[in-house]
Amino acid sequence: MSWKPFGRERRERAEVVAPITREEVDGRAAALQRALTLGGPALPADDVAVARKLLARVAERSRIGGNHTVVALAGATGSGKSSLFNALVGEPVSRVGARRPTTSRAAAAVWGKSVPSELLDWLDVPSRHQVQAAMPRHAELDGLVLLDLPDFDSRVREHRAEADRVLELCDLFVWVTDPQKYADAVLHEQYVRQLAVAKATSIVVLNQADRLTPEGADSCLADLSRLLVEDGLTDALVLPTSTVVDGGVTTLVDALADVVQAKNAADRRLAGDLRHQAQRLSSHVGAVREHRTSGTNAELVSALAQSAGVGVVLDAVERDYRTEAARRTGWPFTRWSQKLKARPLARLGLDKQVSDGMSRGDRRVVLGKSSLPPATPAARAAVDLATRRLGEKAADGLPDPWADEVRSAATGRDGAMADALDQAVLRTPLRGRFPGWWAAASALQWAFAGVALAGAAWLIVLALLGTMQIHVGVPTMAGDWLPIPFVMLAGGLLAGLLLTVLTRTLARTGARRARQDAQERLDEAIAQVASERIIAPVEAVVRRHDDTARALAEASA
Repeated sequence: MSWKPFGRERRERAEVVAPITREEVDGRAAALQRALTLGGPALPADDVAVARKLLARVAERSRIGGNHTVVALAGATGSGKSSLFNALVGEPVSRVGARRPTTSRAAAAVWGKSVPSELLDWLDVPSRHQVQAAMPRHAELDGLVLLDLPDFDSRVREHRAEADRVLELCDLFVWVTDPQKYADAVLHEQYVRQLAVAKATSIVVLNQADRLTPEGADSCLADLSRLLVEDGLTDALVLPTSTVVDGGVTTLVDALADVVQAKNAADRRLAGDLRHQAQRLSSHVGAVREHRTSGTNAELVSALAQSAGVGVVLDAVERDYRTEAARRTGWPFTRWSQKLKARPLARLGLDKQVSDGMSRGDRRVVLGKSSLPPATPAARAAVDLATRRLGEKAADGLPDPWADEVRSAATGRDGAMADALDQAVLRTPLRGRFPGWWAAASALQWAFAGVALAGAAWLIVLALLGTMQIHVGVPTMAGDWLPIPFVMLAGGLLAGLLLTVLTRTLARTGARRARQDAQERLDEAIAQVASERIIAPVEAVVRRHDDTARALAEASA
């Protein structure tokens, strides 16, 4: 009897052979490995374990290599799977049972001149049969390793476990069903849907199609195709077969020959599994977004500056400038009193300077700690608010584990922050060069003081001579009523006093400028602390997230 039950040849050929290269598989594996390394604890442990197991399988399958294609016949009890296996082999290799499942371990049939022992050892398939060149298209099946699996709906747990184990390792699935069980829930829910990622590596066989009329077979195949689409197998190849009529397995042999000749079914299976696992992990990362930490640094630096006591330091810088100006440009007769006062920066322990060539340890020895007051509760609250805002902005749109890690990086500070801020203030040069007018003003002050002293000395001499009845002429000016010694004394004192008023005015202007310069340098130092202690850890987490997302996108492309 010839195989003509449908009145027409029904061979709905989906594209079974998809272009894939070993380099693409290796690239996906490397990208997934990179994502697992970068993702760390932010990715679900269960999914990570599955992905690592998959990477190990990819590495092992790639190591074995070869041009063999591993095809698994999987089906429920009574679907005729073992009979179909024997029909493809051309001789009764697998035991056939009418009622109960008889296959407890996978059996292999190998087409070709050599048996891939290492591959079959890896598959852990002890029963092996080398097919003789007796059936049509035998040469085109060279390299096929066909596995007859235990029934996946077996009531024996070990049988089901064996079927599941081999299905995880094979390159191509051939789902064998029959007109009575093609809609079986076990097939669709526990297997087809779970392995729908392998769309291009699945063939679905409606076996025992000889029991149907041509119209019934058409209806059954259409309904089976609909169910497969619902399962996610939108492009699976659906074929009718029969083991009791001539040519009943020809279409399946043709499909298997196409897959074997492509010699990349293993790569397609591995690439599909890698893509699927990367897509699962991709749900645990957010979108890559630039500049997550920009725009909030000014607020953070301002809060840290307040916490570091920068306002107190700037006040001291301003007073220190005025004090030093008074010491160097003030009236020489009262200038000495300024030296009895402690300089404002010295009171805070901020008068030490270090060279750029010193190591960090040497700097700490020289600088020690400042005498700045501790941060006020309001200042600490401002820092907490600024860091929380930075963390919230950087964590926006990230899944919870990543967001928690970002917030922790932003706010998880320890007591070292206060010390880091104190050292930043200590390292910052707070005094600039003395202005040139200080020397000129000092020279004028000494000149005016000299004139005043000379006038006073002259007057004293004249007074002493007067007590001794010695009369000496005194030069005068302005109509002979202003003695020149008196003019020298009064003029020197008055000029020195006026110059002191002028220098104090200039010193206030210079002190404000020195305050601004010091503020710029302190802001830069505080910003560096903020960058190293807060922003950099946050950016490290965000960068690791983004690199993980890019790696998963590469693996799932």
